[in-house]
Amino acid sequence: MWGIINTFLTKVDDLVWGTPLIILILAGGILLTVRLGFLQLRKLPLALKYMVKNEEGGDGEVTSFAALCTALSATIGTGNIVGVATAIAAGGPGALFWMEIAAFFGMATKYAEGLLAVKYRVISKDNHTLGGPFYYIEHGMGKNWKWLAKIFAFFGVCVGLFGIGTFSQVNGITSAVKNFFDPNMSWSVTIPHIGTYSWAVIIASFILSICVALVLIGGIKRIANVSQIIVPFMAVIYIAICVVLMIYNASAIPGAIKVIVQGAFNPSAITGGVVGSMIIAMQKGVARGIFSNEAGLGSAPIAAAAAQTKEPVRQGLVSMTGTFIDTILICTMTGLSIVITGAWQVSGLEGVGVTTYAFNQGLPLPAQVSSFILMMCLVFFAFTTILGWDYYSERCLEYLSGGKVKYIKAFRWLYIFAVFIGPYMTVKAVWTIADIFNGLMALPNMIALFTLSGVVVYETKKYFIRRKHRENRKKKQSA
Repeated sequence: MWGIINTFLTKVDDLVWGTPLIILILAGGILLTVRLGFLQLRKLPLALKYMVKNEEGGDGEVTSFAALCTALSATIGTGNIVGVATAIAAGGPGALFWMEIAAFFGMATKYAEGLLAVKYRVISKDNHTLGGPFYYIEHGMGKNWKWLAKIFAFFGVCVGLFGIGTFSQVNGITSAVKNFFDPNMSWSVTIPHIGTYSWAVIIASFILSICVALVLIGGIKRIANVSQIIVPFMAVIYIAICVVLMIYNASAIPGAIKVIVQGAFNPSAITGGVVGSMIIAMQKGVARGIFSNEAGLGSAPIAAAAAQTKEPVRQGLVSMTGTFIDTILICTMTGLSIVITGAWQVSGLEGVGVTTYAFNQGLPLPAQVSSFILMMCLVFFAFTTILGWDYYSERCLEYLSGGKVKYIKAFRWLYIFAVFIGPYMTVKAVWTIADIFNGLMALPNMIALFTLSGVVVYETKKYFIRRKHRENRKKKQSA
């Protein structure tokens, strides 16, 4: 049965993530990059400054940094550890190159999303902040486009419930736990009509479901508080471990970079014909890149809208740093680790097993220690992603239902149930489902970004003119 389902899902995935969508997302990023004068290069230092320096005053529910951490909690997940491995396994090392290209232009896309989210957000009387693509489609493009906003919101619920938010994250967590505690399936149980699973998987999914439920009850503020603690801490640890691996294998880095670049344009020369075309390498790299950093997907602006800020441009810059941290830093390190150690060439490995092999081979540590470190990073990254995507999905459902609380409460329990059953989905089916809903969610958001690109450019110019005048006044006063 799973074979038939996988075949069907693969055909749908190939249709959704065909060349047209890849071109649409890359073209959107390129258009914004050109119209904004390569802002992601020119203003990255300022963006990083704003990332750690919260703005005083302004409407919203959480600080700009907390909003970024909430967005990062949803983006830094299995995509950074498992998704990169899956992309390289399917598209060859060249997929990492296209992931980086998509991320560079995606920084401009993420900037535009954050800016529009704050500009068109709605703040209720109880200071409850609502914003995201559904609002900048409805208020920016006009009431006649409300149907497109609803389509986005519907797919947003589906992505959270069936894609990034639940199945793929839980599957990554439980696979990592099983590989560490019970790699040989010594302690297993057969579930009728479903399959044989390790007790480590069953126990992990049960504990995870309880932890998710305890946090989700607290809403955005509790999610933000948890994310502010876990995300920076685990990101620093993961980056530090990858840096150690790079230093220990420094002599292999130039060769790995050569393989990645060559594989991007001539995959068959690197993979021996397993990956035969540049389009496949590009497709897998762009798809996994978007899965990881979500630029163009329209999810991050839902969190950005909750930021306490008066300046849409400022929050756009903060949002932009999310793609830089997620893909250009973390995904690059994961990908280089996999290519340097040759983990992508080992037959029989898939998903987290590829990255685990890379860490075991590349780090000057006992295999048990490196496996444990990777497992803990994956567990916490994926846990925060589950929390972040529940928030996104709830906001989408809130828009669709007109704010009916009973629907949101029912959805929460359905979401927790999806977390619980996530381990029992096959790896291939999980990632394919996530890919499909990613693509469907990106379409209405990209239409809005093309339409409102002029607004983004206008707001950006106004902000930096005002900022320049303020700086000139300060200089005159100090003189």
